[in-house]
Amino acid sequence: MPQREQNGGMGIIKKLRRSASATEHNLSELRKRRSSSALLDQNGIPIDLNKYRKVLDKDDNGNGNGNGNGEKKQRYRRTQSVTRAEEIQSKEEKQRKEQPDKPCHRPRDSLFSWSSGFSNFTGLVNWGFLLLTIGGFRLCLENLLKYGIRINPLDWYYFMSGKDQGQEGHASLLLILYSFVHISICLMVEKSLAMEILSETFGMFVQVTNIILVIFFPVIIIHLKGEAFSLMGASTVCFIYSLLFLKLWSYVQTNMWCRQTYYLKQYNPRERRPSITVAELQNGYLGDEIDEDIPKLVQYPDNLCYKDLFYFLLAPTLCYELNFPRTTRVRKRFLLKRLLEVLFCFNVIMALFQQWIIPSVRNSLIPFSNMEIGLATERLLKLALPNHLVWLCFFYLLFHSFLNAVGELLHFADRNFYCDWWNANNIDTFWRTWNMPVHRWCVRHLYVPVVKMGYSSAQASTIVFLISAFFHEYLVSIPLQTHKIWAFLGMMGQIPLSAISKSIERKMGPRMGNIIVWASIILGQPLCIMMYYHDYVVTHYHDALNSTVYTEG
Repeated sequence: MPQREQNGGMGIIKKLRRSASATEHNLSELRKRRSSSALLDQNGIPIDLNKYRKVLDKDDNGNGNGNGNGEKKQRYRRTQSVTRAEEIQSKEEKQRKEQPDKPCHRPRDSLFSWSSGFSNFTGLVNWGFLLLTIGGFRLCLENLLKYGIRINPLDWYYFMSGKDQGQEGHASLLLILYSFVHISICLMVEKSLAMEILSETFGMFVQVTNIILVIFFPVIIIHLKGEAFSLMGASTVCFIYSLLFLKLWSYVQTNMWCRQTYYLKQYNPRERRPSITVAELQNGYLGDEIDEDIPKLVQYPDNLCYKDLFYFLLAPTLCYELNFPRTTRVRKRFLLKRLLEVLFCFNVIMALFQQWIIPSVRNSLIPFSNMEIGLATERLLKLALPNHLVWLCFFYLLFHSFLNAVGELLHFADRNFYCDWWNANNIDTFWRTWNMPVHRWCVRHLYVPVVKMGYSSAQASTIVFLISAFFHEYLVSIPLQTHKIWAFLGMMGQIPLSAISKSIERKMGPRMGNIIVWASIILGQPLCIMMYYHDYVVTHYHDALNSTVYTEG
């Protein structure tokens, strides 16, 4: 029977082959044919090729190949498994060890080769740390031998109070107290909007005008009455007004979101309440059960009061919420540690400034003015180490010690003030992790609203960097009263630097990207300090600068 089926199949193939068109002269070409057009039998009747597809898909030996091309499948010899290869290698090593020549060699890579898989470089890290410590100690010893002990806490008091510049700080204090006017205007307008006394358009116009005046009012006053402000006083005023600008922006925008939701619920038809069974009524069911242990959340517009607003202004955050996460108690030991850290770090920063940074900056003035590249570069590198130590101490002082102390006093539970920025593999990651309060504000109140307006993420990021660059310049140029754009350009330069660091990270690995981040931090800041100090001296002490003769020191 199988022989008959095979012969019948061969007969059909011969029939198809004889009746095929002139283009199909062999069986393989007939198998490749997909259309039955112009395919007739001996009587001129069209032949449906699909009926014989199973027969065509078999080769001349009657074996199906599944692809209709008549080619035989090649069978490959199975390779030896990894286990078998390891077994052969182990047997070879065993045989070599049994030889009388006492072999001591085996296949191995050098430890510094990537293929070796070696990763324990703890000793080299300790060596680098020790070498860095010795180098730093040598610089400290050189500084002491050259300048002596310059640390004087009395000078710190004079600098902080403004007495070293003949000022008592009263103008700065009055300007800080004046900020309560802007705070009161903001709260009164919000209450008027909640009570529908003011229209939404006019109320938001007043709020925007008030917030803009917050940031520009100190600029006008310091420019007109600059002689009444000390450097420390003007810096404090600009810093406080910058925080007030960001906080009031968040306060107004968050209340606007709440107001829109409040009006939406108020004017919409009341939703149908869920049905209640007779048994629930008999048992005294009154709706959702209220847990007395859970504090009641503040709802809009009950939050519009001075108590709520001043808590937000003092809280270690820039983003307003109606209900902040709270702790249940104040940890006295934790608070005491943070306060001692604040005191210690402040003294370390002032000592580094007085002993190390001020002499280095003064000695860099003349080479920087004369554009002596060699000497200016040497002063830049000499200033990099103490400046970086001051920056690290300031980071720990502000973001860990001070903000944690304030949060503990105010029962503020969200203590995520920074992330692991020291592991950042590119500049973009660094700016998103080192200052979390500012980062959250930028994302919540600037980046996301701009993207929702239809702009791309790249355009929104550029706007964020523009605002950040403006505030960096604002906090430096206004107190120094030298209206330059070095800080602004430095921040805007972070955009191409971010792209470069990402490219280096992709091509050379995350470690090299992290090195680029650290290099920008260590070298970028002292360069800005030298440029601003040069411009400050040229602006305010031009005559004394012309009469100065540079001496090596």
